[in-house]
Amino acid sequence: GVVDPDMARETWIAPVLDFFDRYGTRTALLLLALIGLYRISDIVLGVISNVFYQDMGFTKTQIAMAVKTFGVIVSIAGGLLGGLMANRYGVMRILMLGAIISAATNLIYVWLAWVGNDVVVLYLAVTADNLAAGLASAAFVAFLSSLTSVAFTAVQYAIFSSLMTLLPKVLGGYSGTMVEAIGYPTFFVFTTLIGVPVLLLVWLAGRHLQTNP
Repeated sequence: GVVDPDMARETWIAPVLDFFDRYGTRTALLLLALIGLYRISDIVLGVISNVFYQDMGFTKTQIAMAVKTFGVIVSIAGGLLGGLMANRYGVMRILMLGAIISAATNLIYVWLAWVGNDVVVLYLAVTADNLAAGLASAAFVAFLSSLTSVAFTAVQYAIFSSLMTLLPKVLGGYSGTMVEAIGYPTFFVFTTLIGVPVLLLVWLAGRHLQTNP
């Protein structure tokens, strides 16, 4: 009796049913899996990144300049580039490119873990990571927007964006424990490898959407 049943159905249940009705159960579940895993590589790494920088001996000022100033500018540039490329080459192609480089650029952190306190390598890692994240984010936002229905845009996009960070944030919560167990270099290789299944999901989603636009 707390919430009107008709309002609850219209607000929460109808948007979900609409999504499954439009794409079918199999394709809908595939798309939800892609949404939930697409950003897993960079989110899991990002949870531990500031701690990693400090463990490498960088000062808070150096970290702030590299990540919060320079990195933000690079992220914006990556977002603009991703939007332009998605418009020209198609969302799914840039979604695949974003998945590839988001995972691959994590390997630069392996290099940084080996060399330690090297400002040049720090900026290279931040540049690659933020450029890849910006490009992938732009393509992913366009992809999520294309999946929503006009009648339920706000609720469906809210569900998608929440699902996008759910599993990566949960897994990222154990990043400190993983680093203690396997060390930074192996952890960064792990964050790269968990991005590999995403490539398959992007490819499968592209094929299913072609047959079920």
